[in-house]
Amino acid sequence: MNILLLGSGGREHALAWKLAQSPLTGKLYAAPGNPGIAQHADLVALDLTDHASVVTFCETNRIGLVVVGPEAPLVDGLTDSLRAAGFSVFGPSRAAAQLEGSKGFTKDLCARADIPTAGYVRAKSLEEARAALAEFGAPVVIKADGLAAGKGVVVAMTMEEAEAAVDDMFDGAFGSAGAEVVVEEFLTGEEASFFALTDGATIVPFASAQDHKRVGDGDTGPNTGGMGAYSPARVLTPELEAQALSQIIAPTVKAMADEGMPYSGVLYAGLMLTEQGPKLIEYNARFGDPECQVLMMRLESDLVELLLACADNKLSSIQPPRFSNEVAMTVVMAAQGYPGTPKKGGRIDHIPAAEAGGAKVFHAGTVLSGDGVLSANGGRVLNVTAKGPTVKSARDAAYAAVDAISFPEGFCRRDIGWREIEREEAASV
Repeated sequence: MNILLLGSGGREHALAWKLAQSPLTGKLYAAPGNPGIAQHADLVALDLTDHASVVTFCETNRIGLVVVGPEAPLVDGLTDSLRAAGFSVFGPSRAAAQLEGSKGFTKDLCARADIPTAGYVRAKSLEEARAALAEFGAPVVIKADGLAAGKGVVVAMTMEEAEAAVDDMFDGAFGSAGAEVVVEEFLTGEEASFFALTDGATIVPFASAQDHKRVGDGDTGPNTGGMGAYSPARVLTPELEAQALSQIIAPTVKAMADEGMPYSGVLYAGLMLTEQGPKLIEYNARFGDPECQVLMMRLESDLVELLLACADNKLSSIQPPRFSNEVAMTVVMAAQGYPGTPKKGGRIDHIPAAEAGGAKVFHAGTVLSGDGVLSANGGRVLNVTAKGPTVKSARDAAYAAVDAISFPEGFCRRDIGWREIEREEAASV
């Protein structure tokens, strides 16, 4: 079958790499793609906000499955337009994508469905936000309500930081995403990501991962879209996974269906593992980035079969996904200046040497010039991904590949997976 993959980041490169491995895949197209995705798919120029042109492309090229990678087209309702035209689509509807598109929507749904999460107040003005800050005190979490490329969350340890954050948001630091904010109780614990596939009725656990959001070593500096990840997150034990599934994921899927917004696609729950058990931090309506890269590195099942079953409401009829027992780790190489204004144009060389030992380098923000020179074209530029029997061995393989790449104007964190490595070392003593 012919498949159209939408998106241009490292997540989409990982999806393209795995989709291309399926015997079910005929012609694989990607829009707009990137130089890495071009190794697996034919790139096409489509304006994803022009739903009619996307539908026409699918009709002309007899597309059997559309896979929507990023969140913006989901929140924009592209899946609704494609489904209305008769296409199988992996990704939730506009209404269901509100789980990511509006943090306030999700918090209200949690309140209605008794899903464990942090206490919160929705604020539509600076005055309301400051009143909420006074109620919660510091530390406190401030979130832009809408989509902010993973950067619209501030964990303020002092009231001064909190007040500055709400000032910034209402001053337009995140554009329309910050027109409303959610002020939340600060939760104590360790974060983990849990992924499940659902067609609105059946729920299939997928895998876990742990992301590293802060830009600097030791989890310092501002939040980013993610500087690295590993999978599985063993801190999310089978018992905690079962608890998250029964108390968070399943009630969400039921509530969405009951309210006339059945959720179809991947449901990505960011969890805080507290002393009271897992609590929901937030939902994403798509695979994480860079979590998708480590999930695809471990996935042994046919991705096309899984996504098509999800799109066609047939999840109950297929085998659950199989994953390698090995650990996968990805390290993000970013351009200097990220997560502020990244420096574009830095030359990148020696990716084949980095992949010679079995690592995979997923392109996130790259561009290829007419003379074949690869250079940086975004904030997060490369996702260097490797596997190993332990987190430490996966880390060593990933950083060996990082060090083989020439990208003088790039940087990365050097401590991805540090918590789990400490646990591994303590267990081996």
